[in-house]
Amino acid sequence: MNIAYFVWEYPPRLVGGLGTYADEITKQFEEMGHELTVFTMNDGGKLPTNDKRGNSINIHRPVVADASSIIPVFVDEELRRWGDEGLHFFSDVLNYNILSAHKFVNRVAKERKFDLIACHDWLSAMGGVIAKYNTGIPLAFHVHSTEYGRSGGGGSSTLKDLEYFTAKQANMVVTVSYAMREELQRLNFPAEKIRVMWNGVDEKKYDMQNMKRDDVRAYRKSLGVGENEKMVLFTGRLTLVKGIDTLVRAMGKVVAQQKNTKLVVLGRGEMAGELKMIASQAGIKDSMIMVDKWVDEKERLMLYAACDVLCAPSRYEPFGIVPLEAMALGKPVVVGVGGMRESVIDGRQGFYCDPNNSEDIADKLLRILKDDKLARQMGREGRERIEKVFTWKKIANQTIELYETVV
Repeated sequence: MNIAYFVWEYPPRLVGGLGTYADEITKQFEEMGHELTVFTMNDGGKLPTNDKRGNSINIHRPVVADASSIIPVFVDEELRRWGDEGLHFFSDVLNYNILSAHKFVNRVAKERKFDLIACHDWLSAMGGVIAKYNTGIPLAFHVHSTEYGRSGGGGSSTLKDLEYFTAKQANMVVTVSYAMREELQRLNFPAEKIRVMWNGVDEKKYDMQNMKRDDVRAYRKSLGVGENEKMVLFTGRLTLVKGIDTLVRAMGKVVAQQKNTKLVVLGRGEMAGELKMIASQAGIKDSMIMVDKWVDEKERLMLYAACDVLCAPSRYEPFGIVPLEAMALGKPVVVGVGGMRESVIDGRQGFYCDPNNSEDIADKLLRILKDDKLARQMGREGRERIEKVFTWKKIANQTIELYETVV
């Protein structure tokens, strides 16, 4: 299959989970013998506009001009409130989409035959729609999250309308969980088009057998976690939707009952200052370690390996790759709501928690932290579930099977 792939982030420019997804799934597609032409954002002109990865992944990264001065003329009030930096971001995304679609329609698609166009979220939706409209090639629209969900029910009408319009134009809507399918149906997305495809994890890379015990011990020490202390890990954006505020409050009870416990928080976001204040109020200021920096995959692997339990108490999470990565490394997990409850079976690989209830989060963490046998059993079951269901190879094969239904 020859696929035109519109995705906002792609290696070496990785911003979040979408980039990880695109990186892993396209590698698998190539190994399966498919050809891909990727249209993605540049990084301020620092990256090659034309590039190649492997033998059959061609990459196009247009260099854009700043159009932020005119953007306020035709967007809604919510987008205008993004400020200068936000409008510049929207300008970059808009120009990336238009330039990419023009290049695909007027040059690339005339040089070779394509079977499918795939685009991801609103960030590349415009490019996908323009490409389909001008070529007639079937379009698969991947929805990893919605503006409605990300904003807690509000958000920009411009972005919500764009998501809905793209779903109407697409031949297929692929989303990341059954929880997300229900959300899309509530938002009146065409139900007959929606298909569910979970995310995956590289089970060979995320494997404790690759980690040296002395290296893990040394890394824990570098963080400030003692050899006889327990480590709870949170990794993600420091924002209300991730439930990190409730987790920090929960740690007051956890530390009171399990004094040798540290919370390690990896991430950045608007709640960083507030979390420090909450930690002081909860009496755990000295038990919370904030890792305020970007870490590469090697260090992220070490963080998972170093922890005793991962806590991801999200209030909104379409799927969530973080619990998969922890489970692959044999770690028990405590998760909030949404798609994470499809990757984790309550009481087997970890526990579900109420992201708005610090007592519930504390109780679930304490059950794991106080019972090493239970923690080890959950870790083993987590690894087994990854190998059985969530490898990228399995996900890629199932995704291609979906694509074939509209080609």
